[in-house]
Amino acid sequence: MPKVTTQQLRKRTQASAANAAVKPQTIGASYDKTQPRRGTTTKGDSADGSRHFGPMFNKSLGQHILINPLVSQGIVDKAGLKQTDTVLEVGPGTGNLTIKILEQAKKVVACEADARLAAELTKRVQGGPFQHKLEILHGDVMKRDLPFFDVCISNTPYQISSPLTFKLIFHRPIFRCAVLMFQREFALRLVARPGDSLYGRLSVNSQLYAKVTHIMKVGKNNFKPPPNVESSVIKIEPLNPPPPVDFEEWDGLVRIAFSRKHKTLAANFKTTATLQMLDQNYRTFCTANDMMVEDGFQIKAAVLDVLTQLGYGEARASKMDVHDFLKLLAAFNDARIHFC
Repeated sequence: MPKVTTQQLRKRTQASAANAAVKPQTIGASYDKTQPRRGTTTKGDSADGSRHFGPMFNKSLGQHILINPLVSQGIVDKAGLKQTDTVLEVGPGTGNLTIKILEQAKKVVACEADARLAAELTKRVQGGPFQHKLEILHGDVMKRDLPFFDVCISNTPYQISSPLTFKLIFHRPIFRCAVLMFQREFALRLVARPGDSLYGRLSVNSQLYAKVTHIMKVGKNNFKPPPNVESSVIKIEPLNPPPPVDFEEWDGLVRIAFSRKHKTLAANFKTTATLQMLDQNYRTFCTANDMMVEDGFQIKAAVLDVLTQLGYGEARASKMDVHDFLKLLAAFNDARIHFC
C-alpha cells in the first residue's frame, strides 16, 4: 500500500475546502435572511391568518368571513327562499354564503363596501352558471337606497348592526324576512322580552315593527379571521301592515321610560329636564292647533294624571311590553302631551 506523504495530504485538504465553497446548500442547512422563515408572517399576511385566498381582510370594516358551510346552509334554510326570490345580501365578502343563496334564489343583489372583495366575488362566479343571477353593488349600504328585494341575508359588519336593522325595518315596500348575523349580545338585546336583563329600548323599538326570533348561535371559530366575540343569527319578519305610529313620538316616550329602566315611570317623568321638554311641547302643540292653554296648567300634574289613570305610575319599563307602551302613548297624546 503506497505511503501518503504530508504534501499529498495538504493538497487533498485544500481540494476539499474548495469543493465545500461551491457545494449547493441542502434543505434545512440554512436560510436566506431576505426570505421569511416557515411559520413567520410577511407584509400582507397577518399572524391571525386573516389572509385567506384573495385579499387580506380588513378588520376595521368588520370583515370576518364565514367559513363553515354548514352554518351558511343553515342560514339559507332558515330564510325559506323561493325560486322566484330576489335576495339582498349585505357584506358578501368572498362569496361563501352568496353561492348557497344563488343555488336557491332567482337573483342576488350583493352590496359590498370593499372593492377588493367585490372583485373576488365577481371572479368567483365568472363564467359559471350563477354569473347572470348575481348583481354586485359596490359601496356603503348605509349611504344608498336599497333596491327591491324579497329577503335580506347578511353576515353583518358588527359596527353597522343597529343602523342596518332599522334601515331594513323602515324599508318600503315591506320584504318577507331578513336573516342576519350579529354579535351575540346585540342579537340577544333585539329578541329580549320584558323581565330579561338585556331588555331595553332597542328591544321595544324593533319589536314594535317586526317579529324578531333567535335562530342559532355561531362560535367565533366559524369565521376567518375569528372575531373577538361570539355571534348569533336572528330572523326579522316585518309586520304587514306596520302599526300606525309616529316613530319619533314613540321613541321619545320609550327613551324617557328606559332612561332608568328599573325606576318607576313616575320617577322618570318627574325629572326637571323631562318636565321642561314636555311643557314646551304641550304649549307648541296648543299654539299650532289654535288651542288655549288652561290657566294654571301644570305639566307635572297632567303627566302624573295620565300615569295614574292607566295604573302605570308604579310600573317599570323593564317589565312593560310593546302593548303597554302603545296604550301609554295614546293616552299621553289624547292629553295633548307629545314627545317630539
